Amino acid sequence: MSGIDITHPHSLPPEQARAAVEDVAGKLAQRFDMQTAWEGDTLRFKRSGVDGAIDMLPGNLRVTAKLGFLLAAMRGPIESEIRRVLDEKF
Repeated sequence: MSGIDITHPHSLPPEQARAAVEDVAGKLAQRFDMQTAWEGDTLRFKRSGVDGAIDMLPGNLRVTAKLGFLLAAMRGPIESEIRRVLDEKF
């Protein structure tokens, strides 16, 4: 199983960071048809072939995802889109 592990720095207050994560998750959910849910300071996302999380850490966000066999071939474009949206929002 292929994976994504991105750590992205930010300097936003927790409330603004959470709102930005919500926005990022909304875009990813729309583009990749994912379901999302908060568990504390972690936003979990899932769809067939993808299981991941966005962890809100002090000064950083960490995006991790496990990609199933079929989506592993799309790892590059998925990771690029995540990085692009993080750069845009943070």
